[in-house]
Amino acid sequence: MPLTIIGGGLAGCEAAWQAASLGVSVDLYEMKPQKFSPAHQLPGLAELVCSNSLRGDSLENAVGLLKEELRRLGSLFMEGAEATRVPAGGALAVDREKFSTFITDRVASHPLITLHRGEVTEIPDAGIVVIASGPLTSDSLAAVIASLAGDYLYFYDAIAPIVSSDSVDMGTVFAASRYGKGDGDDYLNCPLSAEEYEAFVDALLAAEKVPARDFEKVVHFEGCMPVEEMAARGRETLRFGPMKPVGLVDPRTGLEPHAVVQLRKENLEGTMYNLVGFQTKLTWPEQRRIFRMIPGLESAEFVRLGSMHRNTFINAPALLAPTFQLKSDPRIFFAGQITGVEGYVESAGSGYLAGINAALAARGEEPILPPRTTALGALVHHVTNAEVKSFQPMNVNYGLFPELGGRVKKKERRQKLAERALADLEAWGATFEEKIHDR
Repeated sequence: MPLTIIGGGLAGCEAAWQAASLGVSVDLYEMKPQKFSPAHQLPGLAELVCSNSLRGDSLENAVGLLKEELRRLGSLFMEGAEATRVPAGGALAVDREKFSTFITDRVASHPLITLHRGEVTEIPDAGIVVIASGPLTSDSLAAVIASLAGDYLYFYDAIAPIVSSDSVDMGTVFAASRYGKGDGDDYLNCPLSAEEYEAFVDALLAAEKVPARDFEKVVHFEGCMPVEEMAARGRETLRFGPMKPVGLVDPRTGLEPHAVVQLRKENLEGTMYNLVGFQTKLTWPEQRRIFRMIPGLESAEFVRLGSMHRNTFINAPALLAPTFQLKSDPRIFFAGQITGVEGYVESAGSGYLAGINAALAARGEEPILPPRTTALGALVHHVTNAEVKSFQPMNVNYGLFPELGGRVKKKERRQKLAERALADLEAWGATFEEKIHDR
């Protein structure tokens, strides 16, 4: 039975790779470079937009555990991330262009994957289909999906600006990772005094913003909140968020600054830096004016300014089975951020599972599900079993995991959850491999 995957982002590429690894021929459709979304710029597959960071790499964080699970499961996404990673302290970050090139080359060269360039405006009426069109699904395809999904939900992601490294005043900023983690030059830190911080907040609150269109409802995901929205929540909000100074000491004073703006390497060469946590919907002139108030960025050259883009997702608990199949039409699967998983790693994880199950469906076999005790299983369970009326996109986190049996010290809980997850993943993986021994 034919397998069609719509969307060449992280989820779509992972799904295609896993399905092809099971011996199933795949037609993968990507609308770039014939058509670009408002946020995409690169012609290749698996383009990272909001950040080059894949977040924490430690098992102390659930996303670190999910990455380790995907490594062990043979994820193409994780292979590409390891091959193109750049220094980022305790986080896993990649060179965005090299990452996209790596994934594109691997997918395009697979003998069982046929890559088609062009927009898809209809869902095939035969065969197995995986819809991984992403949070920026084109209007024409979105209309078709809406006919399947009924009520459609919208919210916005905000993209952080990027500055060229040679325009940063190195006499003002200092290189350091929080609490001394990682190499000393992973992050550049712009220190602000109390007076500078207050003036910066005032400017944010008074700044001109890009208005939302009348027919779109603005709902911001907490993990990608615009910096000006955070400032509006209270004058100290930024100091306890992206501008928190804890764990950083200005070598010029020997003291912790009142606030800091962190710059993270955007590429391996270190020629560009991302303003960490500074997603924004300010107008471009206002961004240039206000962000140049940050000490060290007075003469900043902005390689990319921040912008807003639509993030579209379906109400997964109402519409999807835990296998990511559409309840009303099981031949159709969904994967990626359109399902309500939030984050690059989570998108790849959903693509892994959707690709495996779509391939099994194409082979006439029963779908599989990872144990709920794993990071992948916990995320899948939440997305497809959350409260329908209040469903919102979700990052993987340890709060989604089933509780441990017996009494466990609070400081040991995450370690025990990770140990249980990896043990259960290994057992499940062995059973899975036995089931598809001809993979």
